[in-house]
Amino acid sequence: MVEINRSQIEEAIRLIIDAIGEDPKREGLLETPERVAKMYEEVFCGVNQDPKDFFDLVFSEDHEELVLVKDIPFFSMCEHHFVPFFGKAHIAYLPRNGKVTGLSRLARAVEAVAKRPQLQERMTSIIADAINEKLEPHGVMVIIEAEHMCMTMRGVKKPGSKTVTTAVRGNLINDSYARSEILALIKS
Repeated sequence: MVEINRSQIEEAIRLIIDAIGEDPKREGLLETPERVAKMYEEVFCGVNQDPKDFFDLVFSEDHEELVLVKDIPFFSMCEHHFVPFFGKAHIAYLPRNGKVTGLSRLARAVEAVAKRPQLQERMTSIIADAINEKLEPHGVMVIIEAEHMCMTMRGVKKPGSKTVTTAVRGNLINDSYARSEILALIKS
């Protein structure tokens, strides 16, 4: 596992502060490189985590009906601009052969994938693929809705706009009734 190089981040931040015309030795900025390095260590702690690892713990339960965890909050960083995007993830799956996982495992997988430089589209697919591979359910649906600061703070400057991405696996691909049920439950 690669560790985050805090001193390298600190130096890079000092260079950025200087490059924008500020004084890195000014009182308010003096400890900023250290604070940013510490923050990046936390914000990017998912770089070395595999979300599939969260699904090693599996329970056998006589349940093959829908499991849905909705409104899982997350924060991530846009890999194109290194500014945050944040929102909610919704995860639904139809267990096969009674193979279920702890509900917190779903939230932990979202967190691990979010805590790295990321694209929302990729994040959605990685989570769905991890669940599909490890739990082997009848179907999986992951929906992520997020606001991107790269659209809010810069460029088009449209605060409040949300991006919604989906990843669907297994029998949910062609089961429009089940997909509709999931969407209705998410909206409720």
